[in-house]
Amino acid sequence: MKNACLVSLLLLCYFDGLAQFRKAVAPAVSSYYNIWTKPLVSTPSKNKVDGPLMGNGDVTMTTGYMGNTLSHYISKNDFWRLVSPKTVTRKDDVSGPRIVGSVDVQIEDLNNARFTADQRLVDGVTTCSLVSDHQKVEAKSWVSATDNLIFIELKAIGKVANVSVSLTAPENKEARLTKGVRGNSLWLTRAFTDSVDIATEVAVALRTIDANSSSFTIEPGKKVVIAVAVESRFKNAEPLKYVLARINNVDRSTAQTQLSKHQQWWNAYWQKSSVVIEDTVLMKAYYQGLYTMAACSRDPKFPPGLFGWVTSDDPQWAGDYHLNYNHQAPFYSLYSANRLEQGAPHDAPLIDFIPRGEWYAQNVTHTRGVQYPVGIGPLGIEVTRNHPRYYNSVNEQQGGLFFGQRSNAAYGLLNMAQYWRCTYDEAYGKKIYPYALAVANFWEDYLKYENGRYVIYDDAIHEGSGADMNPILSLGLVRNAFNLMLDLSTTLKIDQDRRAKWNDILEKLSHFPVQERNGKKVFRYTEKGVDWWVNNGLGIQHIYPSNAITLDSGEELLTLARNTITDMQRFQDHNTGSSFFMAAIRVGYDPGVVFNELRKYALHTYPNGFQLDNPHGIENSCTVTNALDEMLCMSAGNVIRLFAGLPEGQNAKFENLRAWGAFLVSASRTDGNVSIVNIKSEKGKTCTIVNPWPGRQVRIIRNRKNAEKVSGERFSLNTSAGEHLNLQLIAGAPDSK
Repeated sequence: MKNACLVSLLLLCYFDGLAQFRKAVAPAVSSYYNIWTKPLVSTPSKNKVDGPLMGNGDVTMTTGYMGNTLSHYISKNDFWRLVSPKTVTRKDDVSGPRIVGSVDVQIEDLNNARFTADQRLVDGVTTCSLVSDHQKVEAKSWVSATDNLIFIELKAIGKVANVSVSLTAPENKEARLTKGVRGNSLWLTRAFTDSVDIATEVAVALRTIDANSSSFTIEPGKKVVIAVAVESRFKNAEPLKYVLARINNVDRSTAQTQLSKHQQWWNAYWQKSSVVIEDTVLMKAYYQGLYTMAACSRDPKFPPGLFGWVTSDDPQWAGDYHLNYNHQAPFYSLYSANRLEQGAPHDAPLIDFIPRGEWYAQNVTHTRGVQYPVGIGPLGIEVTRNHPRYYNSVNEQQGGLFFGQRSNAAYGLLNMAQYWRCTYDEAYGKKIYPYALAVANFWEDYLKYENGRYVIYDDAIHEGSGADMNPILSLGLVRNAFNLMLDLSTTLKIDQDRRAKWNDILEKLSHFPVQERNGKKVFRYTEKGVDWWVNNGLGIQHIYPSNAITLDSGEELLTLARNTITDMQRFQDHNTGSSFFMAAIRVGYDPGVVFNELRKYALHTYPNGFQLDNPHGIENSCTVTNALDEMLCMSAGNVIRLFAGLPEGQNAKFENLRAWGAFLVSASRTDGNVSIVNIKSEKGKTCTIVNPWPGRQVRIIRNRKNAEKVSGERFSLNTSAGEHLNLQLIAGAPDSK
């Protein structure tokens, strides 16, 4: 009876602690701001921008300042030029996302004023300040999280501000631009309707609340609010009519209501999971990553392109979905961080491209399944087809730009596999199954069986590296694909007769190639062909994101992996960061080294969190988020390891991180001691966990009721769907073994 009372008391304290932890999350995020103290130099830009990032996962906005004009650049995830060229095209005639337009605020007598800005990460509200010797104007702006509305609040300090507001957009022969005035509202439309496969159109309407025109004065200490509505033809058949009606109903009360709804959405977003460590540099980077992806990813059919925020009609690399890691990388962390709504958009363009991928498989590799080029767009559009730079070169086959790589479609399975393994959502499994099966069909046909093993020929490890044999990345991707197929087939009870073949491929697939460098054995990039590459991390991507090596892979493979990471040392590499930190954590590389390198990485950014001078846009947004989640709760291979990658002496706590097997895990560590561990089983799978208290017995509490005792280096727990498990150290009880 005493023991039962003690357990009940401890559980009450524990759940009270979790409640307090949840309440502390938003205040913790609210203590972090992005601060700009220098002029913006990369906004607008053809690639990364250095201005504040705002958005709601559909509409995105950033700011720039030049002369006497503060510009608010608007983009929208579904506003693209959509054409798959049938013949070679001009450089300026390819598909890609396009800027919607900009709201330009011109302020008299503030030419080349001192620019500063701050942005609170808790909800993205951004305040830009323009200061001259005699005048200051503040512009507070935000993109509504719940509607496609933008609000810009202008405030004059010091003396009267004379302001003129306009809507502008690039004018070129591809885009049809129309502008006008309706009552007190300005409006603008842009459309790509000629010489395209799919017509696109976007409309913007702007109204200055409490002002009768687009030119007005602001008295000292007073405020004027500008409201902007944005919509596309994909969301509304008559976007201009819609935005004009929408903006006509916006007033100051609406703005306040919208801000309240906006803040409620962000508060709920921060509650989905939480991580707290004592290092404020890494904590800010952790929140920044999740903020950035929430701001640019929520539309289920249109994920963000390469840069997320589009400020020109000529984004670098077409701003497309680049399939040999750039499209996948921003999403890596979202599943373990329990941001499924932000992770889901990743899949749509890959699934929509299946018919074209099947055509390429039939006509390029003469196989079943799918073969994907390097760059695609939404709705089945192929951005890189008949590319003007590579037309009719060895990098192109049947008009598709492949660079000799066969791995792009398999790369597209990585995030799908992570979503599946973290949720076991059967509806999701059925959605991705056709794509996963198409990838499996391709590799069943493309692999060559010889001398007792399956071999990959004519598959470039790097873009244009040649006819490599057994590239190490593809060997990892193929393992991921067939492991996923076995899991999907078993759970969904589909294609049972094909599992023997898939198992045979996994058992007999060629081993990872090895070489010696600097006196140590390391992985080789290919078995025949490229042995090493000086400026990318492809030689470790079979570890992560392919998940082919875990801490249970055996000492030989783990030693090879650690040696390779030591030889590469590419923690701060433009093409590697999103995977290199994770690979190091996965194989038990020195946690102190990884932690310190991650901290350097987090400091090497623009104020908005983008890596300095990295032209690849949003790909590294969540590198720190992903690494910290993995340090705290590793579950690859269906074994949960708590705090396995965190250096000794680092205190930390987390709640509701997703683990393989559809488990939500919470725990804390203080002064090296792990507190009660909480696990929610969503699907009733077996939960295998490394004992958080080595050499000690553990009490399992199920749905707040005392249950079994367990012990050992690790233990497996049967669970039921919806069951809550609490793991508690039994004081003074050594491991019975």
